[in-house]
Amino acid sequence: MTIFERADASLLPGFTRRFIDIAGRRLLVVTGGKGPPLLMLHGDPQTHLCWHHLALKLADRFSIVLPDIRGRGESHKPGHSEGRNAYSKREMAAEQLAVMRFLGHDSFVLVGHDRGARVARRLALDNPGAVTRLVVMDIVPALDFYENSNAAIAQDYFYFSFLTQDYPIPDRLIAGDPDAFLRLILSGLSDRPVRYHDLALQAYLTANATPAAVTAMCECFRAGYHIDRLHDRADRAAGRRIACPTLVMWGERGVVGRHFDVERIWSGWCDQPRFAPMPSGHFIPEEVPDHALAALNGFLATPDAHGPTG
Repeated sequence: MTIFERADASLLPGFTRRFIDIAGRRLLVVTGGKGPPLLMLHGDPQTHLCWHHLALKLADRFSIVLPDIRGRGESHKPGHSEGRNAYSKREMAAEQLAVMRFLGHDSFVLVGHDRGARVARRLALDNPGAVTRLVVMDIVPALDFYENSNAAIAQDYFYFSFLTQDYPIPDRLIAGDPDAFLRLILSGLSDRPVRYHDLALQAYLTANATPAAVTAMCECFRAGYHIDRLHDRADRAAGRRIACPTLVMWGERGVVGRHFDVERIWSGWCDQPRFAPMPSGHFIPEEVPDHALAALNGFLATPDAHGPTG
């Protein structure tokens, strides 16, 4: 049994692992629970396991779908290709929409953290009929990130500039000691260490230290700078906004909470924003799962929160 299988069996008991093909590409999807569909997209450098605290407690009310997003975990990992980046959030969002349709869900609640939140936001913008409610954790959109960046943000979020450098510069430098780099990022760059479950941490390090996974991470950040912010700029010019109710969560001790006017930025993108600062750093689902669950329960408790079940 692999570390991934052991971690799922231990941390997500009763959930089912399966691989599905989307356009000939293999993705891991872990499912469990009953009720209306809820898609949860993880961030870097993690896997679907980042939701293990929350998914178990939501599974009595929702059919939970936990993929490993493109480039991470056990899902497919497109490499670097001159002239094309496979990690635009638009392309990644389309893939996750295809996952949900493959599973029989035309509309669903959508929750994302970090990279997964960027994919979730793009999915809601590009496919407004598919997302009944949206939750994003600890990000600001790519365009706003780069427009508001300054010396302090560059220092605290150094890897946003580092990982966007041309292939293969960061890829090769990380390859010198991927474990150390991943542990640095997983620390949340905080003086309060994140208390990961041992199996989850082992799975994150194992999954993300391979050369293919390192390049996938770099390509995803490169797409943020070269592609995603341009998509955002076009959306802003066209007046495109997120129509569904949207809950924005952020860690008050994290870089987003310290450096960005979160409510102002997200109010510029959402018709129905709600805000929930968390007493944490960046890794909300594993740092403060009880606070996160309370915010999610409040947001999803209203009668219209679930939408259709199919």
